[in-house]
Formats: sequence, structure tokens, C-alpha cells
Amino acid sequence: MADQASVAAAGASQPFAAENVATNAVASLAISNATDNKIVDTETPVAPVPAETLAAAVTDVPAHRSHDPTNNAKRTDPFMFGQRFLTQEDDVFEYNAWDHVETDDAFKEYSEKQYELQRSSPVSDFDKSRFNGDPAKWWNLFYKNNTANFFKDRKWLHQEFPILTQICEPDAGPKTILEIGAGAGNTAFPILARNKNPLLRIHACDFSKTAVDVMRKDEGYDTKHMQADVWDVAGTGDESMPPGLGPASVDVAILVFIFSALSPSQWKQAVENVARLVKPGGTVCFRDYGRGDLAQVRFRKGRYLEENFYIRGDGTRVYFFEKDELVKIWTGKPEPAADGEVPDEEEKKEASAEEAETFFTEDNAPFTLEDMGVDRRLIVNRAMKLKMYRCWLQGRFRRK
Repeated sequence: MADQASVAAAGASQPFAAENVATNAVASLAISNATDNKIVDTETPVAPVPAETLAAAVTDVPAHRSHDPTNNAKRTDPFMFGQRFLTQEDDVFEYNAWDHVETDDAFKEYSEKQYELQRSSPVSDFDKSRFNGDPAKWWNLFYKNNTANFFKDRKWLHQEFPILTQICEPDAGPKTILEIGAGAGNTAFPILARNKNPLLRIHACDFSKTAVDVMRKDEGYDTKHMQADVWDVAGTGDESMPPGLGPASVDVAILVFIFSALSPSQWKQAVENVARLVKPGGTVCFRDYGRGDLAQVRFRKGRYLEENFYIRGDGTRVYFFEKDELVKIWTGKPEPAADGEVPDEEEKKEASAEEAETFFTEDNAPFTLEDMGVDRRLIVNRAMKLKMYRCWLQGRFRRK
């Protein structure tokens, strides 16, 4: 699948280059956006207007540019990631968010300087051992301090992954969803609330016992359709599968902002465990952080574990993925180049070197790629006149 930012650029006017972005970067980075939630474009209230004026405006304004909620058409392709393109004629502070906005050269240069500063002051060996040795400890502390109030319910999941709607239909038959890294249930509970399938089962697993306790105490926890358990997706031996599930028993596995919490040394085991659980032809729904996301650029000294891998202030870990890197991890090969795109000899050499480090080959990889998109957003704080670049990767993998 072609990079969605490139698709957007081809179909819109020249993308907006954020002015004075390096100057504004420090102020922007001071605004923490530590949640993993999809950001909703909520607009400030406006004064009522006459019906005839509103009708004329609806006729003239495309749905994706409208402030009127009744005129915001849902996109048909989940991997379009919105169609609000920013052009040089636009007022960047008119909306809370813009889609498919590439960072300009000034911000890229600023980001690279930030990365160099991060590399120059890594986490000490003592702290590496402390944070990597027992990651569940830090997530237990996180959920002890935040309970169920930190993350918002992911009501956007059905839009991004239509298969979740399909298996919740009344006549879908026996279906099993496995959510990995369920946290406080912000994915499982919204799915359960919309479910109409009497034969649906949701297994919500997290390696934080505290998080699982939060789910089990929630008033929406219905044991008829949902089971919450402690499980580490990178577990080995007897702990490689969660309670209540056997091999090839899962129709859909959901990994939303969980793979980034694993150490690179755990990726292969995690993929193998997921592959063992998912039925042939089953689907993995995936969303996580992309390299260059604001959350990565804003890290200061003493947080760098290894390239693209950091420790947050609360002791939890986070990795920021390149698109091709992520596709290789799951399928053994990078995403095919876009039509007409031919890598040069240097790129071929680098690809060969990287291939030697791939966990799987194309032949023995358990998954094939269905879609992988880059969701780039320019998030705007209109009150403070700040611009914040976000980058997420979203994909679907199919079990062979």
C-alpha cells in the first residue's frame, strides 16, 4: 500500500510548510500528549445561524472541511485517515487537526538534533536493567496511579477496523476477539457495548495485574461475553498462551499501542505467540507509534535506551517504528515499493543488510500484509497558536 501522505499530496494543493516551526517546537514539545488515543477533532461552539444560511454553506463546503457535525461524511476507506488537506491558502489555526501533513525541513532538522542529544545521554546501565528487568512493575504502578481514567474509550475502532463491526453482527456466529495489552478495557468495553452477536467472546489480556483488576471491577464487565486475564504477549513456555485460549482459536487479534511497549528482543516471540493463537485466515488489527512522532522528539536526556526506544518518566517503555521495519517484523519482507519507485544501489545494499537481521523470511513468516498506512497529523492548539506533528502506523496482517 502506498504511503498515505504521498497519496494525499498527489490529490491536493502544495502542502503547507509550517512557518517558524523550529522556534515553535520547544513550546509545542512542552505540551504532553502521552495518551495513545486517536485525537478527535472537536470544534469550539459557534453561534446559531439561520437555517437557509446553513443549508447554503453545507452545499458549498465539502464534508471533510465542514464544522457542521451533520455534514461530516464518514470515509469509506479506513486507511485514508481523513481528508482535511492543508494548503498554502488555508489558515492553519482554523481547525484542530490536519491530515497527511509532512513535517518541513526545519522541523526535520530540529528533530535530528533532538535525537543526537538523546543518544549523547542514554539511560544508565543500572536503569536499563531496572526498567527492562520487570516492565510489568511499571505498568502496575501506572494503573495504580491512573486507574481507568487515563485513556479514553477507543470508539474509533469500528471505523478504523470494519471487521470488528462484521463480527459483532447478530448473525456473525461464534467469534473470538483477543485484545493484547488491554489496559483498563478502553478497547474491549466499547466493542462489547456495540456487540449484537450472542456468540461473541472477547479475551482482554494485559501483563499488568492492576489493569486486569480494573477491568474486572468495571460495571461493564460481562463474563458472558468477556474474560480479562493477566498475560504477557512475549511469554515463553507454559506462559506463551493466555488462559482460556488454545492454538488457532482467535478470529481477530487487536494490538493497539502495545507492541511499542516491548523490547526489540521480545518482538519475535510476541509475533510467534500471536500466530499460534490466530486461526488461518484470521486478522491482526494493529496501531502504534511511528518514528518522528511528537512523543519521540520531545524526549530529553536520560530517556534513550537504544535507537527509537525510550523510557518515559513513569518508567514505562516505548518504541517508535519505521513502516518498513514493522512490515518486516510481521511478514519477513518490506512493503512493496510504490508504482514507478525504484530503489538505488545504496538502498539495495542497506535492504540486504537489514534482511539478514529480519526475524522471519517471507517463506516462514506466519503473516502476510493486508494494509499498512502512515497516519500523519498536524495537531493544532488554536488558543496557544502551537503546531504539533503526530505520526502513527496502522495495519492489518493476515494469518497464513
